[in-house]
Amino acid sequence: MTQRLPTQLVVGALVRRVNDAGGIAMIRARGDPHSGGILLLVDDRSGPVRVLERTIGLDGTVSLTDSVPSDGAEAYWQRRRSRDPDLWVVDLDGAEAQRFAAETILAD
Repeated sequence: MTQRLPTQLVVGALVRRVNDAGGIAMIRARGDPHSGGILLLVDDRSGPVRVLERTIGLDGTVSLTDSVPSDGAEAYWQRRRSRDPDLWVVDLDGAEAQRFAAETILAD
């Protein structure tokens, strides 16, 4: 298994990247700085807010799962966060937000 960058570093890079490109990125909840999960709320203005979550497989591969929760993104992330206090929740707003998320998180 390869060593991963600390979560706070990955999240910080994503927030800077989105903001530098003219979008808006905001950390809604801070989790474990070294190994917390990452949940992204993506609003690209083309429909409902989508939820992207970093998943790490048993073989160490990193992927992003994409969903639109039936009860809304706000209720979903609050429910997930109540069960996992180590979870980072990041709000991304902008046309390129999903691309930046994929490039930044999958590169880790």
